[in-house]
Amino acid sequence: MTERPDVPLIADPLAEALHFVRMDGMFYCRSELTAPWGVDLPPMDDCVWFHVVTAGDCTLVDYSGTECRVRAGDVVVLPHGSGHTAFDNADSPTPNVFDLPHDYISRQYAVLRHGGGGEPVDLICGVVQFGHPAARSLIKMLPDLIHISAAATRSDWQWFAGLMSLMAAETHTTRPGGEAVVTRLCDILVIQAIRSWIDTDPAAQLGWVGALRDPSIGHAIAMIHRHPERAWTVTTLANEVAMSRSGFSARFSDLVGQSPKQYVTGWRMQLAQDMLHEGHASILEIADQLGYQSEAAFSRAFKRETGRAPSIARRGM
Repeated sequence: MTERPDVPLIADPLAEALHFVRMDGMFYCRSELTAPWGVDLPPMDDCVWFHVVTAGDCTLVDYSGTECRVRAGDVVVLPHGSGHTAFDNADSPTPNVFDLPHDYISRQYAVLRHGGGGEPVDLICGVVQFGHPAARSLIKMLPDLIHISAAATRSDWQWFAGLMSLMAAETHTTRPGGEAVVTRLCDILVIQAIRSWIDTDPAAQLGWVGALRDPSIGHAIAMIHRHPERAWTVTTLANEVAMSRSGFSARFSDLVGQSPKQYVTGWRMQLAQDMLHEGHASILEIADQLGYQSEAAFSRAFKRETGRAPSIARRGM
C-alpha cells in the first residue's frame, strides 16, 4: 500500500466531516405550478428530498402528518427521503409526481408544468444522495424535516436573499449553463440547511454530531476517518487524545453510542461497501487499504458486519 502523507488534522472535526457532505444529484426539477395543483412525492430510500420556493406559496405535508407552510425564499429539506405531498389547497388532487409529464432538459434535469391555470407557484425540487460515509453518518442524525424560512433567517445570513434571488433569476430565463448553475445552487442551499440545523437545534449537541464537537472524542473520530488502515485499539486512541484507557472508552461509548472498536469496524465496512461499489480496487487491495492483514481476515469481518461476503456484495451493488 502506498503511504499517504500524514496531513495534519484541522482544528474542528465537525468541519472536517462537513467537508465530505458532497451530493450526487439524482434528479432536479423546475416546477411551474398553477392552482389548483397538488403532487405526491413518494419515499426515496437512502436519498434526500429538497424544495426551494422561488415564487408563490404552498403547503408540504409528510406522510406522518407534519405540515409545513412555505413561501417564496424558503428552503425545505427532508433528509431521510420521506414521502410527502405538496399542494396549493388541501382539496387539490395529488397525483404521483413521477406519473406527470416532464420536459427533460437532460437526464438529471427536467421542467414540470402542472395545474389548473390559476395562482402560480414556482419550485425547484430535487432528490440527491450523499456518497461519503461521513456524510451518511451526519444525515442519520438529522430530523425528518428542516425548514429554512426566508422571513426568519438569521442576521449572519445576509447572503441568503442574494442566493435565492440568483436562483429565481436563473429559473425564469433560459441562459447557457443555466441547468448547471441551478443544480449547484441547490446543492449549496441543502448544505446550508444542514449547517443551520447543526447551529440551532439542541439535538445537534447529542450523538455522533455531539461527539464530533467534543475536543477529545472528536479528534479520535477524525483520526479514525483519516486513517482507517491503522491498527486502532482503545489504548492507541486513548493515547492519541491523552486520556486514560478506561476514561476514553467510557466517554466514547457514552457520546457515540458504540464502543471504539465497533466504530472502527463499522467505519471500515462503510468504506469497504463504497469501494466495492466503485469497482476500481480488488478485494485484496480493499483489505490492505483498510488495515487487514489478509483478504480472508477482511472477508470474515465484512461478512460478520453485513451478512454477505465481499464478492457477493460487489455483484449485488
